[in-house]
Amino acid sequence: MNPQVSVDPDMSDPEEPIPNQSIMVLLVDDQIMVGEAVRRALLDEAGIEFHYCSNPLDAMAIARTVQPTVILQDLVMPSVNGLDLVRQYRADPYTRNIPIIVLSTKEEASVKSDAFRAGANDYLVKLPDRIELIARIRYHSAAYLSQIQRDEAYRALRKSQQELMQANFALQRLTNVDGLTGLSNRRYFDEYFETEWRQAARERQPLSLLIIDIDHFKQFNDTYGHLAGDEVLRKVAQSVQAAFRRPKDLVVRLGGEEFVVVLPATPMSHLAMLGQRVVDAVEALDLAHSTSPVSDRVTISVGGAGCQPDREDRRLALMEAADKALYEAKRSGRNRAVIDRGL
Repeated sequence: MNPQVSVDPDMSDPEEPIPNQSIMVLLVDDQIMVGEAVRRALLDEAGIEFHYCSNPLDAMAIARTVQPTVILQDLVMPSVNGLDLVRQYRADPYTRNIPIIVLSTKEEASVKSDAFRAGANDYLVKLPDRIELIARIRYHSAAYLSQIQRDEAYRALRKSQQELMQANFALQRLTNVDGLTGLSNRRYFDEYFETEWRQAARERQPLSLLIIDIDHFKQFNDTYGHLAGDEVLRKVAQSVQAAFRRPKDLVVRLGGEEFVVVLPATPMSHLAMLGQRVVDAVEALDLAHSTSPVSDRVTISVGGAGCQPDREDRRLALMEAADKALYEAKRSGRNRAVIDRGL
């Protein structure tokens, strides 16, 4: 007979434990004679391991440690009611799903009913016939192990699905984000601009754009090198991003030294102020640009336009109007914002 197991009764685990694939029987019965009889009945059975607990006060701790595939539980014991133990098994995450076969000295309908209400899976009058005992142990253990395997397969599938989803999100982010500045890229801009245009048309809200270009950026690269140019692009991107903090404002690197800001629900009357704010923010970075004919610091030119979206064909017209305003900002001296009011 296996000795009783000494364990810490306070140990806990948030998930149901996974038992070994072999059948693990735990008998809880205060009568040593019953324990020996069950041990002998299972002695020559391949794949069945037997554990015995004679003290019902230790039953929960041993069950949590042994992780049986079936519990044989006596009903009448000193100091502990067998049905109370059944309820404790069902309340504990370690044992809540383990099959329980109640052992009783009586074949009474009321006792059976109480046992099943408490959470028992089966009921036997002890000592049962050896063949019947083994058959029921094997049946309940097989069902329990199959359920554990299904749960494990489901958990593995769910984890795999979550990992795939995270990988897809990461991939989607990579395809929508400019690698140098961390801003959204041209691909995402096209999708976002179309979506916001349609929503603004439905809600009859204005939609505005600012197009930004770093002044004389080629000369900067020729003077300071492309690594320094990349750093300027990152700092300008951060400055522009910081200037537009509303959740739906979108700052995009179109390519090279050109950026665009999509401003939903922004009337044209606000554009001059917003354009000048970002011009001042970039100039305040105080990034040296000794070969610029505009200033000894890095500066930007900004063109803006806005409209009330209605027809689809006006979406391209809005882009062209903002681009036209940017051209005018450059033509008139750079380091400034110009707003096209022709739409």
